[in-house]
Amino acid sequence: MNNTELETLIRAIVTQKLSGNEAPSPACNGVFPDVGSAVQAAHQAFLRYQQSPLKTRSAIIRALRSELGPQLQHFSDAGATETGMGNAADKYLKNKAALENTPGVEDLTTTALTGDGGMVLFEYSPFGVIGAITPSTNPTETIINNSISMLAAGNSIYFSPHPGAKEVSLELISLIESVAFKCSGIRNLVVTVAEPTFEATQQMMRHENIALLAITGGPAIVSMGMKSGKKVIGAGAGNPPCLVDETADIVKAAQDIVSGAAFDYNLPCIAEKSVIVVDCVADRLVQQMQAFDALLVTPEQAEKLKHVCLVPDGGANKQLVGKSAAALLTAAGIPVPGKAPRLLLAEVAADDPLVTTEQLMPLLPVVRVPDFDAGLQLALKVEHGLHHTAIMHSENVSRLNLAARLLQTSIFVKNGPSYAGIGVGGEGFTTFTIATPTGEGTTSARTFARSRRCVLTNGFSIR
Repeated sequence: MNNTELETLIRAIVTQKLSGNEAPSPACNGVFPDVGSAVQAAHQAFLRYQQSPLKTRSAIIRALRSELGPQLQHFSDAGATETGMGNAADKYLKNKAALENTPGVEDLTTTALTGDGGMVLFEYSPFGVIGAITPSTNPTETIINNSISMLAAGNSIYFSPHPGAKEVSLELISLIESVAFKCSGIRNLVVTVAEPTFEATQQMMRHENIALLAITGGPAIVSMGMKSGKKVIGAGAGNPPCLVDETADIVKAAQDIVSGAAFDYNLPCIAEKSVIVVDCVADRLVQQMQAFDALLVTPEQAEKLKHVCLVPDGGANKQLVGKSAAALLTAAGIPVPGKAPRLLLAEVAADDPLVTTEQLMPLLPVVRVPDFDAGLQLALKVEHGLHHTAIMHSENVSRLNLAARLLQTSIFVKNGPSYAGIGVGGEGFTTFTIATPTGEGTTSARTFARSRRCVLTNGFSIR
């Protein structure tokens, strides 16, 4: 901490003491026994944070990057262990991307227009207390990503973590709150409750001091948030198709598809959920994917896998979500090869439930189509109009552009693994809240701020 940051901290603490408004500290930093006290504490923190200079926000972000870095492996291990989904190695890469590649205050760019009538500034200001709902599939990644974005925008945060990731989420939230306090002298910029439940989430949504809801979860929780009467930034479901035409670099496409679909056992919502390939290159693609540690199952084995991976109503079996390819084989009573595969491949028909269902498992259906046009029409059908994510491998720029225009997805990855779309191995910033239903797309600090217009008449045009 440099002298300026130290001075800011001392000034904030002294101001708090003199004002007599110091809230009683919770038993654990940022963790409260009930929703009301947590939101109220975050609201009081926001009122003080609003008066802090931008350098305080920047100091918090720098400190988070510095102090969370050495803890990423711990949180990755803990997340995989508690949720029973995904693997620690890939979770570490996701956590690292969230910590290092999420924009801070620099994302809040100011623009100005001048003319004979004067000058107008467009700037970003915070909303207040954001109610952030986080999933069990990407718990720590989402909390890190949201914390940096929302604090950089000047907000305080009430986190409502998924009960299935309670322990690791509460530990991380407490650490973030502690780091923010050390840099700002303001307690409770990041809060939660000791027992995150569905009922607690409902209470938070209704609280008058929650200014904005940021929901990273399935369609049901997003729909519930939309009925709250508050502004919602909602990340809904996806079922990303991967389209491969005859002009693609088949070796690279195969490697990218296996890497993307197997990443964290297919938990990311942006991961390849099906492959639609032009028939004349399908054999080569499947052969190459096997060379990159994918296992092609027989039609009989595919039926066994469907029986255990999908429930009767067609949804995914939650007991197998985020499990390894070897675990899926074992559950289906299929022998696991000596070298466990990264990904399972099943050649199926276009209307197969494995194609139409978002599974979140390393079981990738492969569908053959006669040509690109048929493939694109199937991709549109498979994506269900969710406009979330799509991937395409092709050397034909016109086709790539056509697919991008028709699919209208928030993320469209061309000739790369799906995770390139969130800034992992590709250009652009990292995000784990992809707000397709409410239209914001890939979120960053400016997403969680209000655009304000400040006008000065008859002056400041010096052209």
